[in-house]
Amino acid sequence: MPFFARSDRNPSRRDFLQGVGAAALGSSAAAALLGACGKAPLRDFSGDLGPMEKRLNLYLWSDYLAPDTISGFEAEHGVAVTLDTYESNEELAAKLLAGATGYDLALPSSSLFPLLRGRNLIAPLNRNYLSNIGNLAPLFADPVWDPGTEYSVPWGWGTTGIAYRKDRLPSAPDSWGVFLDPTYRGKMTMLDDARDVIGCFLRYRGHSINSVDPAQLAEAKQDALAAKPNLRAYASAPVKPQLIAGDIWLAQMWSGDAAQAMAEQPEIGFVVPKEGSMIFADALVVLRTAPNPRAAHAFLDYVLRPEVAAAVADATGYGTPNQAAQSLARYPRPYPSPAELERLEYQRDLGAGVELWDRIWTEIKAA
Repeated sequence: MPFFARSDRNPSRRDFLQGVGAAALGSSAAAALLGACGKAPLRDFSGDLGPMEKRLNLYLWSDYLAPDTISGFEAEHGVAVTLDTYESNEELAAKLLAGATGYDLALPSSSLFPLLRGRNLIAPLNRNYLSNIGNLAPLFADPVWDPGTEYSVPWGWGTTGIAYRKDRLPSAPDSWGVFLDPTYRGKMTMLDDARDVIGCFLRYRGHSINSVDPAQLAEAKQDALAAKPNLRAYASAPVKPQLIAGDIWLAQMWSGDAAQAMAEQPEIGFVVPKEGSMIFADALVVLRTAPNPRAAHAFLDYVLRPEVAAAVADATGYGTPNQAAQSLARYPRPYPSPAELERLEYQRDLGAGVELWDRIWTEIKAA
């Protein structure tokens, strides 16, 4: 199997701050954490960063590297790298909000950026040390979550769609409405993720995945409740092996996990429904308290090399934002066309609307 199995973990990598609402932590916990951070001034890394440090401390999603990403950097730069990992955006945010120090680089999802920037947890990049930044595709060189990539180096991207067994279905599903069809009852799953489940039914009805309109959300809730009896489960991590084995025929799934499954089972296909869906990205950031900023920027420039970025994409199954890496990747993920981009949305901050979303999701799960 050419990919590391990133999907086999719990909670999922898309949990928590998909909407960047601190309320997702629970109001009391969020208040305590937010009160514990943001007091120190933002460190300035805009000038000369001095000589290369001997250490680099990474805090990344688990299994989100190629086998030789770290060892290659260490050998070239003489820097000893320490890698700590997390399993969800919640874990990353909670640790940083609580005032954790010592890390140089982290890898948040794009939906987490408003919180991290708003709390002064990440520092602007020093482009004098990023000679390879021009390798980014235009789509990711000026992303909506970080205009001009002032604070981040995009690492991987993907979409939410439908993975399906080509040998079990007469044709590829083209709509989120397939989950409302009892034909495949017991053979379907949806992600255990409020933003993806409610979001897809919002798109099904022609609305934004970031809607906070009570009437639109009520409609999406009714669709989710109508689909629920047809589902085997709401599940994220366990679905890939079930799809490969043929126990599940249809699954709402992230594109990287689907790519892993397709590499192992050629009878699996993946589509983004005609109504549209979510696009997401993860990006490396320099933390404001980074003790090794020169080494941090060296690592950023290293992973911007085409061959390094291609290896990461091949290892994880997610698309590379590095356009120069596309021709080197064994399993390149084509960038969305302009027509496809019109059907894709990044998840945004829900603001006070996150409380309504949380209540609806609780009611869906409890039904």
